[in-house]
Amino acid sequence: MLQLAAVFSDHMVLQREKNIVVFGIGEVGAIVTVSIPERKLYASTTVKEDGSWRLQFPPQPAGTGLTMHVKDSRTEVTFQDVAIGEVWLAGGQSNMEFPLKNAVNGKLELSRCERSRVRYYNVQRSGVMHAAYFQTERKNRWQMPTPKNAAEWSAVAYLAAKELSQKLGVVVGVIGCNYSGTSASCWLPSADLTGHTALHPYWTAYLNACRGKTEAEMAADYAAYLAYQNAWEKRMNACYQENPNMKWSTVLERCGENRYPGPMGSRNPLRPCGLYKTMLSRVMPYTMRGFWYYQGENDDNRPASYAQLLSVLITRWRKDWNDETMPFMIIQLPMFSYEGEENRTNWAELREAQTQVFRTLRNTGLVVTMDCGEYNNMHPTEKRTIAHRLALQTLYRVYKLIPSFDAEAAYCKNAYTVSGAYILQFSQPVAPKENTVPVFEIAGADGKYYPATPEFRESYVRLTSPKVRIPVSMRYAWRNWCDVSLYGKNGIPVASFRMPK
Repeated sequence: MLQLAAVFSDHMVLQREKNIVVFGIGEVGAIVTVSIPERKLYASTTVKEDGSWRLQFPPQPAGTGLTMHVKDSRTEVTFQDVAIGEVWLAGGQSNMEFPLKNAVNGKLELSRCERSRVRYYNVQRSGVMHAAYFQTERKNRWQMPTPKNAAEWSAVAYLAAKELSQKLGVVVGVIGCNYSGTSASCWLPSADLTGHTALHPYWTAYLNACRGKTEAEMAADYAAYLAYQNAWEKRMNACYQENPNMKWSTVLERCGENRYPGPMGSRNPLRPCGLYKTMLSRVMPYTMRGFWYYQGENDDNRPASYAQLLSVLITRWRKDWNDETMPFMIIQLPMFSYEGEENRTNWAELREAQTQVFRTLRNTGLVVTMDCGEYNNMHPTEKRTIAHRLALQTLYRVYKLIPSFDAEAAYCKNAYTVSGAYILQFSQPVAPKENTVPVFEIAGADGKYYPATPEFRESYVRLTSPKVRIPVSMRYAWRNWCDVSLYGKNGIPVASFRMPK
């Protein structure tokens, strides 16, 4: 009966320089012994009444070619080719899930990936825990970087991990724990939604959707949806093969109703709190350095509550890993719009919420990606820039290997009005791209915004408009989609923002 959590396998990467937690299940009262003989590490513990056990080793320096032996009185398990290095969890939704094989230059990366020192564990993507779930999970393994394996790895996580490994000189392990289409509410326990008034709508909407339905009815509804949607997606793919630029309205006319994400209920993987149990909890509390998080697209319908939702998520994950200071790197959403929605502002509000969390919670980082979006495509294929900026944030904030100037986007640190102008002071010199005019706007007491003319002087920008005599507020790139043209001296774009906040 002795078993370790599935995340322990051959080729695993253990976190260096932190207490290494090893955990699993066994027979109640059995004594479990774990050893890494190459490091002269030995520890034992007794299986608790609930069948679980846990022990830990003291912090270790990096290394490779190790073995881990685990045994009780009946069973012995040995793991080969164990490495000690850096471990990061890659969380979020589809843009974190986006595979390396589909990224720009993905084939080139795959052709040379075996030279990298990146290893990957993909948490089983499932919204329901049943017998087949556990059988499949036991077959899950840490993977080495081969073209076949790495093809399905997160492009952003792999490229960032590869850069980290080159800079740090150690093996970097990635735990992929992400699922397309997820709200942040999918990755939290229900107590965290019911315990905060602003987050009640997430849980209430789910309860209302399930009201009056039995488990069998919800299962049947979701099975019927899957059958319909699988056939619909085949028709949709045929449309885009015929014409990659076909308008969405035309696709719907030809293919019929798109019923994604399906009926909400106990079988829908996108239900609140579901993936917290079926995915995230399966790797708790595997010792790691921190979290990389790329998500927010599926919370753009509630941008006003996203700052609290993300803050609660960060606090919860840190608590589950027993480390209140665990680094959390936030990848900010880029510019994005479907046709006809360019002037909406919900993505700008979401980006503002991500910035707010970064400014208020310690040991977080913000990866500004304003210029990394694609018009009419929520899943941009160029991931290298995002991954590079993620690596820069991590190298600066966590490893202290580069200065802040190399990693941080310029931001407005002070604002005031003088003689009919709105003055912005940035954290570093800023300037527009050649032959472009950044989308600045200012408003007077009536709250009506008008385009503003910017004048640049090192770290200062002076905004004026003939239609605003006394400006009281401003905003920059406050759209779902517009030109990204304002950059810091370090080449990183300025994120959309408004003042006063």
